[in-house]
Amino acid sequence: MLSSRIDQKITFEGDDMVIKNTYDATAALQDAAYARENSQNTLGSDYKHVGNIDASMVTNWLKQAGKTWADTDAVEEVIKRNLQNGEFAKFRVWDGKW
Repeated sequence: MLSSRIDQKITFEGDDMVIKNTYDATAALQDAAYARENSQNTLGSDYKHVGNIDASMVTNWLKQAGKTWADTDAVEEVIKRNLQNGEFAKFRVWDGKW
């Protein structure tokens, strides 16, 4: 998936540089809707397509949780927690338990 960034603004607040990126999630939502209809997430299947999320969204979730990409266990937990959150349910493809 290509970057979904549609805008970037750089401002200065005192001695701090603030970078605000704006992203469009439309492509990820469309991909998730398509995958819900067409993925082979059947009972007993070894492969589960759990959701479609952009790396920029995961980066934001990690920042909010105070975690980094280097902590792979934390990345897995942050993704799992956020995909189970109703706010991000549209990005889920598979409704099973993991």
